[in-house]
Amino acid sequence: MLGRYRLDTFTHARLWRNPCGFAARFNYLGLRYNTPLYGWVEARFGLSRAEFVILYSLGLVDGVTASEIAASTAFPKNTLSRAVNRIVKLGLIGRSEGETDRRQQNLTLTAIGQAILDEAMPRFVALEDEMLSPLSLVERETLSALMAKVVLSMFDSTEQPSAMAAKTLKEYRPCD
Repeated sequence: MLGRYRLDTFTHARLWRNPCGFAARFNYLGLRYNTPLYGWVEARFGLSRAEFVILYSLGLVDGVTASEIAASTAFPKNTLSRAVNRIVKLGLIGRSEGETDRRQQNLTLTAIGQAILDEAMPRFVALEDEMLSPLSLVERETLSALMAKVVLSMFDSTEQPSAMAAKTLKEYRPCD
C-alpha cells in the first residue's frame, strides 16, 4: 500500500536539515499514512475523513458525544456536526439524548457503521504494520512508549495524572 519514492534533495533537506525535524518527519509519516487510507475510504464508502473519524472514534468508545470527538481529534465542532448529521441520515450512527442532560447527544454505531469499520480497519492496521516494518518488536515498543510520553506531556500537568493516563503510559502496546 505504501508507495515507494526516490528520496529527492528537497525532501531530504526538509526531513533532516529542518530545525523542526521531529515535526517534519511526524507530519510526513502522518500524510503518507492518512492520504491513501482516507482516499480509499472516500472511494469505497463515499465518506469524508471527518465522517470516518466519527465511526473510528465510536469503534473505540461507543456512546460519546461529537464534542468529545472534536476535543480528541482537533476537528472543528462545526465540521463534525455536519459529518454527524450526514452519517445519521445514512444510518451509520444513531443519536440519543443524554441521561442527565437532554442537550447532550450520545452517538452510537449502527450495524451498518460497524460493518464499514470492520472492513476498513484491517487496511489501517496493515499500512501501520508496513510503515513500522523496518523496526524490530523492541524498537516498535520503544517508539510507541516514547510517542505516548510526548502525547501525554501535552495535557495539563498541574492536575494529578488520571488513572487512565498513567495506565496508558505504563501499559501502552502498539497496535497488533
